[in-house]
Amino acid sequence: MKFIDEYRDPEVAATIIAEIHKTVTRPWVIMEICGGQTHAIVRNGIDQVLPKEIELVHGPGCPVCVTPLELIDKAIAIARMPDIIFTSFGDMLRVPGSEKDLFIAKSEGADVRIVYSPLEAVKIARENPEKQVVFFAVGFETTAPGNAMAVLQADREHLDNFSILASHVLVPPAINAILSSPENRVQGFLAAGHVCAVMGWEEYEPLAQKYKVPMVPTGFEPIDILEGILMVTKMLEAGTYEVQNQYKRIVHRQGNPAAQKAMFTVFEIIDRTWRGIGEIPASGLQVKDNFATFDAEKKFEVSGINTKESEKCLSGRILQGLIKPGQCPVFGNDCTPEHPLGATMVSSEGACAAYYSYQRTR
Repeated sequence: MKFIDEYRDPEVAATIIAEIHKTVTRPWVIMEICGGQTHAIVRNGIDQVLPKEIELVHGPGCPVCVTPLELIDKAIAIARMPDIIFTSFGDMLRVPGSEKDLFIAKSEGADVRIVYSPLEAVKIARENPEKQVVFFAVGFETTAPGNAMAVLQADREHLDNFSILASHVLVPPAINAILSSPENRVQGFLAAGHVCAVMGWEEYEPLAQKYKVPMVPTGFEPIDILEGILMVTKMLEAGTYEVQNQYKRIVHRQGNPAAQKAMFTVFEIIDRTWRGIGEIPASGLQVKDNFATFDAEKKFEVSGINTKESEKCLSGRILQGLIKPGQCPVFGNDCTPEHPLGATMVSSEGACAAYYSYQRTR
């Protein structure tokens, strides 16, 4: 297939759906890791046409959702400092911190600007030498190479007024944490296609064998997702546990070595706290010491932060596939996109936002 319409063809979809129905003989729980896949599933009603034996649950693959509360509060504190231009993707502005969000900080006078790439933040730093420019660098293996390139570019230009507030997380340790939990229900995974485009899929093979769980790097169009579900289901029914690649037009076994090189030139692996989930060993990236000039956490002293998460928000359990958004008592009443209690309701990749947008209550 060459064109986008072919990945949305109703006749092709119907054929795959019929094959899934013929394949399934017993209940299975399958998790899609990525929030983009969650939205595609709900938007296209994919979960509504599957056999009742297949339950789709939604994983922690929304970068905005898992950015720790402490870093949101730290971002707001830095943005409110004098002579700071704080830059971020738009999604981050309405993510609630302990007391407020970046949008409120902006309304109170902080110079908070939405950018569409980290290099745009570098450009702002170049054009405003009298200001310190900070970019909120969040995301998975997908955005880390681009943010690393921004640091390398700033380093080449000797821009000492540019830095990043890094909050990068890695997918395989999160999968390991989910599967090792005594509460785990997940039996198969649709791995995030864009993450695998950068990292490949070799690192998923030990996890598939250790936990006897099939995994399929999957794309984001309806035909991609249906094929991914069919591939996982066939392995589950056959009792085989390996990694098979649905997203062959993008994902290669070794991933993108150039992107990986840029990422690990600037970042090193650390333990990282995931919002709503807790600390996961070796699941994050921080700026290496030789690039400390560009590390906002080291550049700006922020103290006195006392994080306070909403006691009503159950987003952590949603992100682990333990419950669905409609099972949260505050979903759609105390928690809405206009008044979110957690990041999963406000992020464009959040599971709660998907269910709310498409009026899915279960």
